Amino acid sequence: MKSLEELRERINSIDEKMIELFQERMSVVSSVADYKRMNGMDILDENREKEVIKIHLTNLKKYSMADVDEVEIFLKDIMDISKNFQKKRIEKFCGYGGELEPVKYDSSCKVGFQGVPASFSHEALVGYFGDKVRAVGFDDFEDVFESLRNGNIDYGILPVENSSTGGISQVYDLLERYDFYIVGEKCIEVTQNLLGIYDSSIDDIEEVYSHSQAFLQSREFLKKHSRWKLIPYFNTAKSAEYVSRENNKHKASIASKEAAEFYGLHVLKENINYNNNNYTRFIIIGRNMICDKNSDKISILVALPHRVGSLYNILKFFWKNNLNMTKIDSRPIINKPWQYFFYIDFQGNMTKSETKYALQGIRTESSYFKLLGSYKED
Repeated sequence: MKSLEELRERINSIDEKMIELFQERMSVVSSVADYKRMNGMDILDENREKEVIKIHLTNLKKYSMADVDEVEIFLKDIMDISKNFQKKRIEKFCGYGGELEPVKYDSSCKVGFQGVPASFSHEALVGYFGDKVRAVGFDDFEDVFESLRNGNIDYGILPVENSSTGGISQVYDLLERYDFYIVGEKCIEVTQNLLGIYDSSIDDIEEVYSHSQAFLQSREFLKKHSRWKLIPYFNTAKSAEYVSRENNKHKASIASKEAAEFYGLHVLKENINYNNNNYTRFIIIGRNMICDKNSDKISILVALPHRVGSLYNILKFFWKNNLNMTKIDSRPIINKPWQYFFYIDFQGNMTKSETKYALQGIRTESSYFKLLGSYKED
């Protein structure tokens, strides 16, 4: 009978061979992880795992080995190690690890918006940040972006889509041009009203001022008054301010009841938008990326190779990772006829593996990829 020392030496020799085989196996596992990442596949394949264990146990029975239970435990442990290794490798490659602090703001915080007090943008600002922050109004959407870039404001809030008229293309284009992140969103109900000075009536009106979106949202009502001249203006509240300042009974604006009260106007006709469930979604933009455990929505911007199946190749990652895509919109790429950017919103959290796998897969299949933000859905 061999001594204990001899037996231990034999085990050491076997362990050395097992280490070499283990390293060889993990090298292959690394390649498997890369393949799954590139193809948006799940790490766990239960059917494959059961089949592998079954095959190995069948081979053991051919040699009349009794310790089947221990071998099964050994194989499962090896597979668990492999799955954990794949997970770490994919997450490291994706580069979306860790948690960042959520948005914090106080009375010193300055938030930019397009418009004036009593505008829908201002209403959304107060609804999201409260009334303690300093609200800074600008004439144009791009002014908000420029002010944020120059450090004059801490955040910006901008309308990005309406439930009746769809996306606001100018804001989408600015998101592509500027390197800011969406850090939050606020949805508000929008009720459009026809406003005039106190001694005017609908019969007096000749000119109507408002934002183009308000005209679109009120188009059914405006069709009944085709003689009116529709004059696009900066925004709804600013049009109310203009009509109040002009004090002309032949001029009216389309804006909120809050704007009527704020600028001393009379509501000539309320709720003129054709869709009674008329909502506008606003996004909050900041200079830094936000991601925490409460974030449940992600926005990205991609451009795709101009070939058959390219859109399918990115959409499959949502299905494979069980992620719900809530919006997809397109905008033309300047100087590239018939090529488009795709703006995509989907439900997910960037600290979760399935979201990381999807993002990396989409990045790989895209000719251009930009992460626009991670935030809490309103």
